[in-house]
Amino acid sequence: MQNNQLVLSERPDGIPGPQHFSAQTTDIDLTPGEGQIAVKSCYLSIDPAMRGWVSLEENYLPPVQIGEVMRSVAVAEVLESQHPDYAKGDCVYGLFGWQEYCVTDVNPFMRKVDASLAPISTALGALGPNGLTAYQVLNLKAQIQEGDTVLISTAAGGVGSIAGQIAKLKGCTVIGLTGSDEKVEMCLNEFGYDHAINYKTCGDLEAAIKEIAPMGVSVFFDNTSGGIADAVYPTLGFNARVVQVGTAAIDSWEPVPTGPRRDRYILTKRLTVMGFVLLDHFADAPAALQQLAQWYQEGKLNYRETITQGLENAPRAVTELYEGLNTGKQLIKL
Repeated sequence: MQNNQLVLSERPDGIPGPQHFSAQTTDIDLTPGEGQIAVKSCYLSIDPAMRGWVSLEENYLPPVQIGEVMRSVAVAEVLESQHPDYAKGDCVYGLFGWQEYCVTDVNPFMRKVDASLAPISTALGALGPNGLTAYQVLNLKAQIQEGDTVLISTAAGGVGSIAGQIAKLKGCTVIGLTGSDEKVEMCLNEFGYDHAINYKTCGDLEAAIKEIAPMGVSVFFDNTSGGIADAVYPTLGFNARVVQVGTAAIDSWEPVPTGPRRDRYILTKRLTVMGFVLLDHFADAPAALQQLAQWYQEGKLNYRETITQGLENAPRAVTELYEGLNTGKQLIKL
């Protein structure tokens, strides 16, 4: 069997693009060994984390090596199985990479996808990593309460769009930051936000937030860092919680970017600042997924997907993700 793959061919300085990857075709034997499964990918996830995965900077996973198949989570069909928990025809979620086929050991990261709950693509977004991140950041880390004012950056993205709806369902006032008037309308009309700000056109972002939240922001769900976060910190209230989920506004970590120091706000406002990585919270995933699926089936959880056809377009999709051209979850359909 021929297996089409995309491998990392050059380490980018900043945002990865098509020039940093190469296509190759290899032979693959789809006969799994004991404890293994053979799969054919249906959808690949495109995530902001990919920029960190191809960098040599310290991260929560080892960097993808030159010549290695690009790391990616995917939903796939099981073609053959030598594992008792998986059968031919099952739909499965796992770290299968930018390739059509994969033979792999079963590991705790994998799970079956119930196609009767929702379209299988949602296992990579609203009912997958994006939904889990939104749910666990708000409930486990920030511990949101009814009456909190929650501010979310990249508010119309795959994670932010779900986070806004969860915060609203929990009785919070929700403010979204996004980069276009179209996405502002999306936040207000589809994703449950009380307020949304186009940070590119609002002028003084700090003043715009303070006008909406004069008593201060209770929770900052930070997907960006950089200049956007610099404007948000002065708007935080006493004992506010900040959860660092992503750093999409930082083009490169070499040299280390500089900006306004936030230490004084952390001290004087008694802020709690935390980092969140989804890999640390597998034990809590089943209950969170059950709640997300219930909200989806009750019509309380809207989601959007930007689906691009063809493995060859995956590198460009990463670039477009950082350019803000997607709405909701960015996927590649094979």
